[in-house]
Amino acid sequence: MNVLNLVRRTLLLVTPPALLVAAWWAATAGSTDFFWPPLSSILGTFGETWFEGRFTSDVLPSLGRLGAGYLLALVLGVGLGVAIGSVRVLRALLEPVLEFFRAIPPPVLVPILMLFAGIGTGMKVLVIASGCVWPILLNTVEGVRALDEVLRDTARAYRMGPRSRLVHLVLRGASPQIAAGARQALSIGIILMVISEMFAASNGLGFTIIQFQRGFSIPQMWSGILLLGLIGIVLSAAFQVVEARMLSWYTGLRRSRREG
Repeated sequence: MNVLNLVRRTLLLVTPPALLVAAWWAATAGSTDFFWPPLSSILGTFGETWFEGRFTSDVLPSLGRLGAGYLLALVLGVGLGVAIGSVRVLRALLEPVLEFFRAIPPPVLVPILMLFAGIGTGMKVLVIASGCVWPILLNTVEGVRALDEVLRDTARAYRMGPRSRLVHLVLRGASPQIAAGARQALSIGIILMVISEMFAASNGLGFTIIQFQRGFSIPQMWSGILLLGLIGIVLSAAFQVVEARMLSWYTGLRRSRREG
């Protein structure tokens, strides 16, 4: 039964991208449009474009910025979310401020961040973090607020220490919603990674794709877009593996409730 479930999940994962690639290949097979080249031409330039020097000079720096910005957002979002969700007065005080900053699109902050952080890697990391932090923060706040009061009272009755209560009650109880926010933040981070590298950059995926576009290297530009999609798929799959391990207790609980 487990094997059948694995095969079913693999087919569900592989079939949509395979259909999309097949449709793209068929739609562009005889294309003579300069800006819409055949997929075969794009795939023909893919390896040469990205794995002969640019992988270390452009792809890895982009992934490093994404990782740094995402981890910074995760630490800030979970830390502030736990504090705001736990203290009612703090939540009432900060809620209007959070709503104000959440409404500001992160790309608008790029010129402002450039003034304070310069045009280097720090600015790009801050741009990624400034967009990723909101779904993590807001989901953490809601997860902490939704904790069962009976569990809180039980923790007090058993005189659990602050650290033990934080780890075993608050973070564990809010972890499903924290994971949901972290998943949303990952896709936002990839978008902001590209946008941040379009401003005063000298390397990175966003910078290189724009250079291809400006130099009318259209197959290479499309290969960069294809690479971004592949990176998104790989990161999403890695996130699902980590999420499944961390939330195995939660999925097991939901399964037992459905079966009961």
